[in-house]
Amino acid sequence: MKKTHIVILVLIAAAITVLISYTGNLTTYETIASAKQKPGKFVNLIAKIDKTQPLEYDAVKNPNYLSFTAVDTLGNSVKVVYHNTKPTDMEKSERLVLKGKMVGNEFDCKDILLKCPSKYKDDVAASKQNLSSVNTSANNPENGSTK
Repeated sequence: MKKTHIVILVLIAAAITVLISYTGNLTTYETIASAKQKPGKFVNLIAKIDKTQPLEYDAVKNPNYLSFTAVDTLGNSVKVVYHNTKPTDMEKSERLVLKGKMVGNEFDCKDILLKCPSKYKDDVAASKQNLSSVNTSANNPENGSTK
């Protein structure tokens, strides 16, 4: 075999090894019921905060402890314990992605991602107002620019 063929085979083997190692890190989104069936296994949950239950967080007493109840789309609920500071505007978030594992009857959360789709919705009235203010300032002779 030529040296180039050997180098190409080694590169292909390395690429296959890298791809296989990344597939081990791929996780799917679970429901609370399926996460309870996999105790100790790292999972991703999509849920929202149950606002009828208390949210326990005291920044003075222990800033690295947050506890709340999460509800998934199927109506299942679980107590979530997060050992880090509370994310800003967590209560305003429509959905949460909770990364962690089930420990007993609690979800031990390692990371919380906030999903706020309302933040990205189009606001037609605000857009028109912004356009009119931009056009007004662009046509204002005092600032030295005209269209």
